[in-house]
Amino acid sequence: MTSQLLCRFCKTPLSHTLVDLGDQPLANSYLTADQLAAGTEAAYPLHARVCHACFLVQVEDVVPADAIFDAEYAYFSSYSASWVEHARRYAVAMIDRFQLGPDSLVVEVASNDGYLLQHFLARDVPVLGVEPTANTAEAARAKGIPTEVLFFGAETGRVLAARGVRADLMAANNVLAHVPDIGDFVAGFGEVLKAEGVLTFEFPHLLNLIEKVQFDTIYHEHFSYLSLLAVEQVLRANGLRPFDVELLPTHGGSLRLFVCHAGSGRAETEALKALREAEHAAGLDRIETYDGFTPRVQAVRASFRAFIERARAEGKLIAAYGAAAKGNTFLNYCGATAADIACAFDANPAKQGRFLPGSHIPIASPAKVAEVKPDYVLILPWNLKDEIIGQLAFIRDWGGRFVIASPETKVLD
Repeated sequence: MTSQLLCRFCKTPLSHTLVDLGDQPLANSYLTADQLAAGTEAAYPLHARVCHACFLVQVEDVVPADAIFDAEYAYFSSYSASWVEHARRYAVAMIDRFQLGPDSLVVEVASNDGYLLQHFLARDVPVLGVEPTANTAEAARAKGIPTEVLFFGAETGRVLAARGVRADLMAANNVLAHVPDIGDFVAGFGEVLKAEGVLTFEFPHLLNLIEKVQFDTIYHEHFSYLSLLAVEQVLRANGLRPFDVELLPTHGGSLRLFVCHAGSGRAETEALKALREAEHAAGLDRIETYDGFTPRVQAVRASFRAFIERARAEGKLIAAYGAAAKGNTFLNYCGATAADIACAFDANPAKQGRFLPGSHIPIASPAKVAEVKPDYVLILPWNLKDEIIGQLAFIRDWGGRFVIASPETKVLD
């Protein structure tokens, strides 16, 4: 069966495993009490493979995209203050670098609740959002951001272009990994982007996932796990090319790739050439590099299970912070349940009162932290560690301590 699975980009048969995380529920499908009681939660294989031809790492397309990104999508970008600030800095930098103004147009694909486009709007730069989830799009419109509720791809790009939508800047943050047909998705940008326009993609860098054992970033909503090597091939197949790159600290280490039409006059930067060299030096273009990841993932699980057992033996109360998708992959792979972790605190009201998928840990407002008084707070979205520790510093008043479980479980002093 494995040999008959085909690469979602180049259609080469997939025969190499990166890691098999077993059957897991959808990481962003938070359960109501009624759904929990019904006991009908579905689980799907979560098996990451690597294509030996184009080196695209990917999971099976076992769940339709519209079952994941539905009308009541639970992720709202604006609930992370640090991510909103990251978006603000991006807007300022792009306006300055590419001299954007009232006669320009910025189009963001997967614009969510307007967390990014609001900063361009505040500088009088016209914007358009394209977002498949109706509830987040409505939140963006409430901020005055025009938003199309559409899945993006080649046909969407042609429809927008036929309506006269031509972008000076297009942005697609943390969405390239979320599309099942990555080639069709990328093709849409070429339709909308002006001849000398600029497209930026941000995505977690596969090199960090491997080196830092970030297996919890693997979930069904992320169809692909991306390197410059793989993305560059997808771009070139669709008449686009990268010309610059920035290394970002977000999501455990991301790339911001600057892209233009293949025929654009924009010259490649030294930063882009250096990244190509770094990926080659790390062996991302050799299949044997991907071997041996599974034992490292298993070691992370063993470290966390040992911590849980010690804490329970000592009668300590563990809570989690951040009902993040990555946390759900981690907890379910580790076999953690509400018997291990009392609750998960999250600032998003859409998640509060629900239960984490798979583990069935109840989700509560951060206002409840002082009532629960956990001995340990496990930070699930480790990429927001500093922000969360700052917000919850008061747990030290009763001797509470923070815990990070990636790449090994550590109790922070």
